[in-house]
Amino acid sequence: MASLKDCIAELVVANHVLANEDVLDGFGHISMRAPDDPSTYLLSRARAPELVEEADIVRFTLDSDPLEADKRSYYSERVIHGEIYKARPDVMAVCHHHAPAVMPFCIANVPLRPVTHLGATIGATVPVWDSQDEFGDTNLLVAKPEEGASLARALGENFVVLMRRHGATVAGRSVREAVFRCVYLANNARTQLAAAQLGQYETLTPGEVAMSGEFNLRPYAVDRAWERWAMRAVRRG
Repeated sequence: MASLKDCIAELVVANHVLANEDVLDGFGHISMRAPDDPSTYLLSRARAPELVEEADIVRFTLDSDPLEADKRSYYSERVIHGEIYKARPDVMAVCHHHAPAVMPFCIANVPLRPVTHLGATIGATVPVWDSQDEFGDTNLLVAKPEEGASLARALGENFVVLMRRHGATVAGRSVREAVFRCVYLANNARTQLAAAQLGQYETLTPGEVAMSGEFNLRPYAVDRAWERWAMRAVRRG
């Protein structure tokens, strides 16, 4: 098992990678279940992801309360993370984002589907959660535990859920896997949208999704992509 220090360092890199790959901008966040205590998770204080440093990482309970309260501000939507960790013991990382490539599928009644080999990692089905269904008009932030729990139910056993008029939430069995899914979710969305402009297009079959998804999520592939993205983020400064 990696040390807590190494895990925090990896979470910081994940913030920088997702910002550099146009998944996170000034908003959005990624967390990880704490390796030394699965009843807690690690998440930055409220800060733009590309600026996150190790000193910004805070430990939260699964009720999304900081273990050591201080005067720093926290992400208002941190309940997304806590409620998914409660519902899914297999999930070790969660990312909520508003990637521009994905947003068209959050406002149009067009299903987002895997259309590429690497896009298979989003899964055969991408459910859509609409806060209107249970909560009516809101400010669209998922800031209450009951809202986070509703989103977690919509995610179900999947690893990606779209949020109507808002963005997406992505889960992973590791930080690197969550980052991999986030980047290729955006890439797949761009490709599907481009293909739709040409007319009819094909999606992967359920068998192709299962086999390609499993193949692409092997450590060999995930680590290879991670190394590249991390270097790109470093070069950007």
